[in-house]
Amino acid sequence: MANYHHGDLRRQLLAEAARVAAGSGPDALTLRELARRAGVSHAAPVHHFPTRRDLMTALATEGFTLLSAALTEVGGDIYDHGVTYVTWALAHPGHYAVMWTPRLTDEQDASLTTARMATWSILERAVADARADGSESEGARDAAYAAFAVVHGLAGIWLSGATPLPPDPDSRARAIVRHLTFDTN
Repeated sequence: MANYHHGDLRRQLLAEAARVAAGSGPDALTLRELARRAGVSHAAPVHHFPTRRDLMTALATEGFTLLSAALTEVGGDIYDHGVTYVTWALAHPGHYAVMWTPRLTDEQDASLTTARMATWSILERAVADARADGSESEGARDAAYAAFAVVHGLAGIWLSGATPLPPDPDSRARAIVRHLTFDTN
């Protein structure tokens, strides 16, 4: 129990949750196991996350916030966003797994909704900027969904092991996202 007074149990629980989700999948996460890993009583996590769903929601929200920050940092180029999305997912597999498993989260949670929509807005705006007319029309939304499907699918097949991870995922992701086109037709 010596780790309990480390200063930020909430942060430690989220970090451990991300590690467990990355290694064993989100279904392996339990508050009791996180308490054991943190070296605290099995009741201690309840002070920060009353339920497992609350923990998952916080982890997904944190993931969307971190992803938004990474996308914002690379600027507005849609191709850089695509590469960043894929490499971020590979670097944060625990967050990524929980972010895309809505049955585990509270989909009515305002913080989660806000974080998810902020991420989507960055991607949608980058697609609109990549289009010749810079529009935010239905066509631009469709193009955003298509671009998302490509990068999300690429991250997913690499993370799941469905296809081998290439020696240089960044370069491979860059080559793949360059196949995306954003015409105004």
